[in-house]
Amino acid sequence: MEKNGTILIVDDNSSVLDSLDLYLKHKFHKILCTKNPNTIPTLLRNENPDIVLLDMNFTAGINTGNEGFFWMRKIKKIDPSVEIVLITAYGDVELAVKAIKEGATDFILKPWDNNKLYATLQTALKLKQSRDENKKLHQKQNQLKEDIARDYGTFIGNSSGIIQLFQSIKKIAKTDANVLITGENGTGKELIAWEIHRQSLRQKEVFMKVDIGSLSEGIFESELFGHKKGSFTDAVEDRIGKFETASKGTLMLDEIGNLSISQQHKLLTALQGKKVTPLGSNKEIAIDFRLICVTNKNLEEMVAGKLFREDLFFRINTIHIQVPPIRERLDDVPILTEHFLKYYTSKYEKQNVKLSSSALDNLMGYSWPGNVRELKHTIEKAVILCDSNSIKPEDLQLKSEKLESIRDKVTLSLEDGEKLIIQQALKSNKGKIVDTARELKIGRQTLYRKIEKYNLKAKP
Repeated sequence: MEKNGTILIVDDNSSVLDSLDLYLKHKFHKILCTKNPNTIPTLLRNENPDIVLLDMNFTAGINTGNEGFFWMRKIKKIDPSVEIVLITAYGDVELAVKAIKEGATDFILKPWDNNKLYATLQTALKLKQSRDENKKLHQKQNQLKEDIARDYGTFIGNSSGIIQLFQSIKKIAKTDANVLITGENGTGKELIAWEIHRQSLRQKEVFMKVDIGSLSEGIFESELFGHKKGSFTDAVEDRIGKFETASKGTLMLDEIGNLSISQQHKLLTALQGKKVTPLGSNKEIAIDFRLICVTNKNLEEMVAGKLFREDLFFRINTIHIQVPPIRERLDDVPILTEHFLKYYTSKYEKQNVKLSSSALDNLMGYSWPGNVRELKHTIEKAVILCDSNSIKPEDLQLKSEKLESIRDKVTLSLEDGEKLIIQQALKSNKGKIVDTARELKIGRQTLYRKIEKYNLKAKP
């Protein structure tokens, strides 16, 4: 049988401490004993006991119980979650009852009966564990409410690339494999993460999103692993970390490519051991969640440049999903536009507003550096600004130098199209080879050959 619970025994009588320690050390995980009540604050912060077994009087000849009340209030101020069981003499029963009214859990009479002592402490421990669990459930309930209130929406598309993406999601969702989702800003990486959670076996549990790229070194551990009251200046109460809150559900770590090396080490340690230790505590807490990491950075290049730990990269990259930019799935622009148009005409009560064919041509010919997010905002803005029932090209307010008629594109030969794409990429990257090759997702030597082939100009 697994032993649970840490008990701190405070009594000025050495024989009492020895007797309690001898009996209880085989029944609970850890027994701490002290004769000096002044050590209580340090023991509370360092050992995080579940129960304090507290004597009512510490000074010889004084039986008022005031010392017990003083330390009981002090204990509750330091750690409100700890259960306090008082050790009292027969004459102190009235004081003990008063103490229970002020927050003590129960009391034990001297001399005690071992069976009653054990039963009382077990009841106190179960109460402590129940309250801790209720606190976690309350936090999870709040997160579930946020999930319901947050409109994640649906990842939309019927191009061949997106159909393949949906097929991959269906395969991996039912597993617990770690997933790394990469792609440019605005491509819908978070929607993909949500869709994996929605189709997973953990769908009824929380979907916890954490923007870890925005967490400074000072709050990284507190946010993810939690902290105990008093563990640092602003820790005014216990806090459950995101990892613990996400237990049984899905944890999405956004912008993981922005982590410092020291943060990467702490994250890797937690993921490898599947345990976290809150700040100010020495108790490890088991974690169990589906991990999804999201970034717009090239982690393989960062690993090569010693900016990202290789062992962490392999840990989070069991399955890799690359979300394509909208310029690589232009076939989805009409269906995305229709979806956003329907949503915003309803929102702004302009149900009769339609998109003109010339406006759709402009949408199809735009390079969409901001991807789906930019398309969404463009349609919203056009619905708000249009003065008639037809959205015209000028209502879209797209930058003219990035427009190219779709009719012109379809008349190009394959070679002419490739030349035009490379020209545009060189122009947008100011002729820089490295940046252009990265945008086109080809090697530099390949790019050099094509530049020579088409007699284009570039910079080293």
